[in-house]
Amino acid sequence: MLVSMGHISPAVYSVLSEFGYVQEEDVYLEFRQAGSSFTGHVERCVPGVEWNTGNLGQGLSAGAGMALGLQLKKNPARVAVLMGDGEQQKGQIAEARRFAVKYELSNLFGIVDRNHLQIGGSTNQVMPQAIRADYIASRWNVLYVEDGNDFEQVFQALKKVYRHEVDDPTVPSVIVARTVMGKGVSFMENKAKYHGSTLKDDEAARALEELGVENPIPSLREKRSTRKIFQSHFCAPQAYPRIEVGEPRTYGPDERTDNRSAYGAVLEDLARLNNMGEIPKVLGFSCDLEGSVKMQGFHRLSENAFFEAGIQEHHCATLAGAVSKEDFAAFFSTFGVFGVCETYNQHRLNDINETQLKLVCTHVGLDVGEDGQTHQCIDYLSLLQNLYGFSLFMPADPNQTDRVIRHIAENPGNFFVGMGRSKMSPILDEAGAPAFGGAYKFVPGKADWLRRGTHGAILSYGSVLHYAVQAREELAQKHGLQLAVLNFASIKPLDAAAIAEAAKTGLLITAEDHHVDTGLGARVSNVLTDEGTPCRLIRLGVKKYGLSGKPSDLYHSEGIDTEGIVKAVLNAKEKRWLKI
Repeated sequence: MLVSMGHISPAVYSVLSEFGYVQEEDVYLEFRQAGSSFTGHVERCVPGVEWNTGNLGQGLSAGAGMALGLQLKKNPARVAVLMGDGEQQKGQIAEARRFAVKYELSNLFGIVDRNHLQIGGSTNQVMPQAIRADYIASRWNVLYVEDGNDFEQVFQALKKVYRHEVDDPTVPSVIVARTVMGKGVSFMENKAKYHGSTLKDDEAARALEELGVENPIPSLREKRSTRKIFQSHFCAPQAYPRIEVGEPRTYGPDERTDNRSAYGAVLEDLARLNNMGEIPKVLGFSCDLEGSVKMQGFHRLSENAFFEAGIQEHHCATLAGAVSKEDFAAFFSTFGVFGVCETYNQHRLNDINETQLKLVCTHVGLDVGEDGQTHQCIDYLSLLQNLYGFSLFMPADPNQTDRVIRHIAENPGNFFVGMGRSKMSPILDEAGAPAFGGAYKFVPGKADWLRRGTHGAILSYGSVLHYAVQAREELAQKHGLQLAVLNFASIKPLDAAAIAEAAKTGLLITAEDHHVDTGLGARVSNVLTDEGTPCRLIRLGVKKYGLSGKPSDLYHSEGIDTEGIVKAVLNAKEKRWLKI
């Protein structure tokens, strides 16, 4: 059971206490108190609650993810999603309805509390809707309960759903129950103000009298005054499957390819190693961009583990997060502007629910090029850095991409991996060999020292790292300057120790295909400030929404190509910022 309208938490806790999950008096004394598990919106720290809710409209998508996971595991259990009628106005509900029918999630059903009221008043006044017609149009089975306050009528409808006594037993069902808000209390019935308002003492006494219940408030208030609440979490440990990741491949110095193709190649390895049995372990989700994000090989090898959600990113983000809690490694891939900017709220709720999502986004930054500013995601790090449980990785080339993807596949947790669009040659070490090939192992929280130097250090990641290395060589050959180059493929966790060591040179230059004020440069600035480290810092990045054109031209316009980095260092030299 998933309660999408999390604000009905008092009712949820009451039912859970009836079934012995929690103690009734604990709910009374601790409800909405700091440190208590009995929060204003339901959370998983209460036994019996399986998904934190509150952001209306996401519950059906989460339920669809759970139902999909159960189907894949051949588990006969059912998933029920309790929803309000007001939240049916959300577009994500329609996305979830379509997906659930496409994949025949007959083990999923919804219950809509149709009381015709929401915070702003009547649903017909706030936003008219035809709920039953909408579900019928989406090909769901619809059962209508004329009196949703009559438990027997609701129970009869539930029996029909459970027994698949519906028009089409291959698709989901929904019970639309006509209810009366505040039923049984004369002055509360059908009054929208009581959606979230508490009663005064005299009103509460009157309401309890009308319901025929003894008034326990005075004694409970006295107990609450002396109640000591301690932080309590009952969340069960997260399950995560054992994933075989295989051996990393190495792209040679002359093998020019893009990071997304390296990602796709690893996905094929994961499919061969983990999805050949009856129940797959690795799942793939796309939103009409399968070819662009290079998931077609994975799809071909394990058709039963690939799910196309169409242009429905909000639903897919929640769905993939929810199914990742069902003992699967779930990869959700789309362009950065859709997978990060458009679905930030969904990932925030995923993070709160401690999902195990592998969010791999291609086409980030100005490297999107000709598609222009609407598709150039330049805030992927700044947004996701707000999510406490997400790790953020930006591999520099195909070799590092290979190893980063294998790492996130075999480890639990929420991960973001970002990459551009363009093809590139592998980053080479000073001996001319692939820096991230062979025995190289990606370690979260550890920066890669590609070059050493004493006159300053260039800190970069992703597609700009190539320019950083080229700039370093030009500065050495033409100007006699020796700068270090560090690759920060791990943005979160961040290698603060490497920053501190690099700062000993006296000058740091960050160069990135990201909003200049909110990316790596900002993180480095925070580290220097927190540690009180005296060091000059030059931040190079994107200073405005991009143009439409070749990525190399866009990088040049923002000063984050080889010429721009060299110019920044020489300007610093003129200002005598370098220790020479």
